[in-house]
Amino acid sequence: MKVEARIFFIVAVFAVFMAGVYWVWAVLSPSFGGKPEPVGIVALFLTGGLAFLAGSYMQFVARRIEPRPEDREDAEISDGAGELGFFSPGSYWPVAMAATAALAALALAFFHIWLLVIALVALLITIGGLVFEYHTGPSHD
Repeated sequence: MKVEARIFFIVAVFAVFMAGVYWVWAVLSPSFGGKPEPVGIVALFLTGGLAFLAGSYMQFVARRIEPRPEDREDAEISDGAGELGFFSPGSYWPVAMAATAALAALALAFFHIWLLVIALVALLITIGGLVFEYHTGPSHD
């Protein structure tokens, strides 16, 4: 995960640097009248902060797990071969989650609180369905 952390740190530095460039550019631009445009500057700073947060988490996790083949300089391609884990062959829960999230967005757009409550409850149900899709309960050995 060290590689991914490094990539996120590079994105964070780039976003913060570009926020400064955008700030100077907005101040010097005659179309803004010498005033910085706050929305773009804040968005770029927050993008940098979010990328730094993700990179910090990945670096934190990378210190606690054994190095993966992607993190080792002497790794061979064959080191990454093998089973990667279980992936669902097909699930309808993500479609249901997307539909309920869209319903929640629609409720927010038209400010229907009653519909928002229904959509959030449905969203919690679909999240639970996705999380526990393959849960079979306690084993009775």
